[in-house]
Amino acid sequence: MLVGFEHIGITVSDMDRAIHFYCDLLGLRLALRKPSGTGEVAFLDTGSGMLEVFSERRPVQRFRDVPVGEAGMRHMTFAVDDVDAAFAELESAGVEIAERPRDAHNREMVRRVAFVRDPDGILVELIERSPDRPDANGRR
Repeated sequence: MLVGFEHIGITVSDMDRAIHFYCDLLGLRLALRKPSGTGEVAFLDTGSGMLEVFSERRPVQRFRDVPVGEAGMRHMTFAVDDVDAAFAELESAGVEIAERPRDAHNREMVRRVAFVRDPDGILVELIERSPDRPDANGRR
């Protein structure tokens, strides 16, 4: 039986830079960081799941967007209280902008969205949840 979402794993080129972006700028919490066979691994806690981050000792290429018609992860999404305020903070910190805040297309689930890129080019979506969004048990 499903217990819940656990984590998604990503590879980054620089662990310190990734931790700064995800923890210092986005607000995740560093739960674990340790050496791994070919580099380092860290678990960053969102409060409702984890981001597992791998850093290799060898060079890592920038993230490649998944082309339309090809299976793969397109972006990862984090819910925030205020998309516009979070976006403004990230923009002032020099984070690469992919799409400025706007009203969401799927308003039943999401009120506002914006997209930025992490230091390795991974597309990160910021959302404000719709107030009418049902919870995990189908309740509004």
